[in-house]
Formats: sequence, structure tokens, C-alpha cells
Amino acid sequence: MSHPATIARTEPVDLVVRGGTVVNADWQGAADVLVDGGKVLGVVEPGAYRAAQAPGTTEIDATGRLVLPGGVDPHCHVGFTSGDFTSLDDYRQATTAAVFGGTTTIVDFAIPRPGENPADVAAAQRAKADHGLCDSALHACVVEWDDTVPEQLRALADDGIVTVKMFTTYRGETMADEKTVLNVMTTLRDLGGMVVIHCEADHIITDTQERGAAAGTISACHHADTRPELAETASVAEILAIAESVAAPVYFVHQSTPEAVDLVARARGRGVRAFTETVAHHLVLDDSAYAGPHPERFVCCPPLRDADTVAGLRSRVLMGQVATIGSDHCCYDTAQKESVRHDVRAMPNGLPGVETRMPVIFSELVVKGGLSAGRFVEVMCANPAKLNGLYPRKGVIAPGSDADLVLWDPTLTRVVDSSALHMATDYTPYEGLTVTGWPETVVVGGRPVVTAGRLTDPNSQGRHLRSDPLSRSFVC
Repeated sequence: MSHPATIARTEPVDLVVRGGTVVNADWQGAADVLVDGGKVLGVVEPGAYRAAQAPGTTEIDATGRLVLPGGVDPHCHVGFTSGDFTSLDDYRQATTAAVFGGTTTIVDFAIPRPGENPADVAAAQRAKADHGLCDSALHACVVEWDDTVPEQLRALADDGIVTVKMFTTYRGETMADEKTVLNVMTTLRDLGGMVVIHCEADHIITDTQERGAAAGTISACHHADTRPELAETASVAEILAIAESVAAPVYFVHQSTPEAVDLVARARGRGVRAFTETVAHHLVLDDSAYAGPHPERFVCCPPLRDADTVAGLRSRVLMGQVATIGSDHCCYDTAQKESVRHDVRAMPNGLPGVETRMPVIFSELVVKGGLSAGRFVEVMCANPAKLNGLYPRKGVIAPGSDADLVLWDPTLTRVVDSSALHMATDYTPYEGLTVTGWPETVVVGGRPVVTAGRLTDPNSQGRHLRSDPLSRSFVC
């Protein structure tokens, strides 16, 4: 966006945020933000707007704060069933945790169980959105190709769902074969959509896990050994080849190794529209967690990697090779995890993280790692919005955008404590981590929902967002 404007308007507006430093992906500086009718009316020079206070007008002093666009989490699982386990949160709980962490839009997944219809599952999940404190969008999911899938994908795109999740693992549950991946990519390409893919080579994982079971090394403390890095890179290479062969865009979720990111970066250099997402826990935690007293709490797929791999992945973020950082939020609790800690093949995979995604990444990568505030906004807000067909409605503070704003205290230091968080679980993987930088006030659709760290507007105002077709020229 351009620098803030000067204005002549003097009529009252719904909300004025004064005295802060506005941070967008492409610009930051001192500015006031005017909000009216749930939208950003203007980003103006400090003090340029001088209207008499009127009944119903709210003014927020943002002195000493960063004013960020609301976070867009591109990877959340709400009430997600996998195997014998269902995560514990509903839309109300997940979005409450989200807004307390500075995220004002989540992108959930409508993943069918065996025999279910992708379009029907998406419709059922979409209907839950209005229970949330903030907005949400959806990724659909296809497991198996048949004659009905093209029409389902067209109907989903017409209904504003243009991204489709696919898996190269979990055979017999959500795994899709290579031909299905190619067919879905080709169909979505022509609809302005994109495959969003979990890449781990199932045959490598199955072999490794069978050998682990035979050797008695299949419990949670051995999890990192059961899903090797090679399984990820081999699958990424194969999916990139398919995308390149049909000139289709592809988005790789939760990439956990620098080698996987490099494969995508090289493909982009050849003109493939390929994008890397990584997630907070792969950038902050390492596999030493599996040697601790509760290894089951850290079982996720891909698993946590060794410290050198984590450092290499962080460097790829700083080098600009990572498009987005999500949470891969899965809200299981300790009891669910402990019940099958003896065998990772049966465990619920995933970590709770929608609330901690932005504070932890700000602290670890901006405060400690040298990532710029603008780049933080890019990977946490703007790029997730762009790659989900939500920009510029979301991910930027600009005239006409939704008035989702986060007043961020860049100096506030907190120790992460699960009892003080709002996720529907009894633990956080970041327990005891000292974090610098935390959201203080969060505005959703022009309404302050969290003020000074307290929930001040508990009314559900969430909407299901229709995603626009993805432009062939979008750049992240």
C-alpha cells in the first residue's frame, strides 16, 4: 500500500486506532486507522482525522504498539476425526483461542471419512462457521477419483472453496494415489483452484514402522525414527513432477526439512507455481522432546526434526523461501495421546497451536531471529490470505479491507502456561517457553473482541468466507 493519506473527513466513524505503528507486508510506519461499517475506511497520517467524539464511536490508543492485520492461519483442524480419535474443540472454542493469539481468520479442512462425499462434508463443516468469534474458510479434500469428482469440484469452486487437501500417506483412510492427484490438479487448475498436499511417501513410512514394530521401537519416544526425512523429500519430488507436467499450482503443507523447501524453491525457479508452508512447531521445537517425560504430546506428522534441521528450516524462512507459516492446529489432550503412546501407528497425530502460532513465531523469529516485522506479516497474514483467495479482504490494513486488527505489544514478555491459554486441551507443546511479543487488543470486523487481554465481546460473529479463484499471476 502507499503511505498514509491526509483526509478532510470530519464525520464520526465507528472506530479510530491512534498512535500506533501500522505494519503491512509492504509498508510500515506511524499512522492512524479509521474503521467504519466493519471495514477499514482509511490509513491516515497521525492526527489527520479530527472528528468530534460521538455516541457509539470507539477510540483506541495504540501508542507503543504495532498495529497488524489480523493473522490468517492457513492450516487448522477443528473437531477433526482421524482413526479412532476426534480433536476436542468446536468452532467456538477454536476461534476463541485464535483471537486471543492474534489470529482473526482460520482455514479449516473438510476431510471425508471413507465412503463420504467431499462436497457433503464441506457443506456440513461450512455450516459451523457462524458459531465462531472470527471468520473461517475451508479446504475441501478428495481421496479417490471417480466420475462424480469433477462436478463436485466445480460445485465447490462455485461455492467459494477453491483449495483441496490431498494426502500421500494414511493408506486406507485419506491417502490418494498419483492418478487421483494428477486429475484433481488438472481440474482445479482450470477452475482457478489449487491442490494443498501433505507429502510423506507412504511405502517408506510403512516399511520403517514395520521394522520399528519388529524391533520394539514403535512407541512415542521413537516417533521421529518412524517417519524419516526421506519420506517427505521423496514425496515432494514426485508431487512437484506431477504439478509441473500439467502446469498446475501446488501448495505443500507443513514442510519440515530444508531439503523439501529447496525442492520447491528450485521448482519455482523453473516456473512451477509451487508454494511452501511450514508450521510453528517445526520452526521452534526439535526431536529432543521425544526424550522427555511426555513424548506422546509431541507426536505430529511429519515429526519434530533434529536441531540442525530446525536451524536449516528457519534459515529458509529468513531467505524468503517459505510462503506461509501455519499452526496445523489439532486439539487433542494428554489422555488421548497417552492411551496409545506404546504405538505411534495408532496415535492421534497433531499439536494444539492456533493460539500460540503468532506469539511464538514473533518471539523466536522476529525478536531473536532477525525477521523483519513486515516479513512476519507477510508469512502470517498476507500470503495465507493470498494463497486462499481471501486477499485483500484479509491479510492487509488498507481501505476496503475487513477491519481485523491486532494491537501488538512487541515488548511484553510472558511465559507460556497452558492454564492461561484458551485451547480445549490440557497442554501446550510450548509450556514454559519465554515469549516476547503478544497481542493486547484484537479487533474483528471493526469490533474489539479482546481488550487488554480480556474477552470483551463474546458474541459469535464468524462467517464462512467464499474464496476467490486464485490468479495465475499471484506472487508470494
